[in-house]
Amino acid sequence: MAPESSPAHDANQGQEGYGAEPAARHTPEVDWEALRAKAVEIMGRAYAPYSRFPVGVAGIVDDGRLVWGCNVENAAYGVALCAECGLVSHLHATGGGRLVAVSCVGRDGEPLMPCGRCRQLLWENGGPTCLLLTPEGVLPMSELLPQAFGPDNLSIAAPPA
Repeated sequence: MAPESSPAHDANQGQEGYGAEPAARHTPEVDWEALRAKAVEIMGRAYAPYSRFPVGVAGIVDDGRLVWGCNVENAAYGVALCAECGLVSHLHATGGGRLVAVSCVGRDGEPLMPCGRCRQLLWENGGPTCLLLTPEGVLPMSELLPQAFGPDNLSIAAPPA
């Protein structure tokens, strides 16, 4: 990450680069502490009146953008949105691309493992090399969701036309 960039700096609401020109496609150097700090900041915007367990997540996109999300609960518990749902929505709403690094935190601000549904979202939007800051350190999605099911499986399983 370039020294002048910071995930806490969000003047353009996620549109600006994260240490890179927006058109560049690369794997940026990751400042994990700054990425976690952005996740903690966003966690403060969570709507969690039922569980009282706010979650925030921030990610770096392959073009250098920073995206984020927080959990949003609902009185009909099953339709609550995980923070990672917001992250992926923000990713697509701001131009798409692939996630390269993600930090998810719980109410104590420490790294939090995404649930299975959210690991699937991260896999489909970042792939096997997307890095996640976990309670055990930084790990690629290929270790967090081994033998993952993804879009390639759908094209393989499709019956011949």
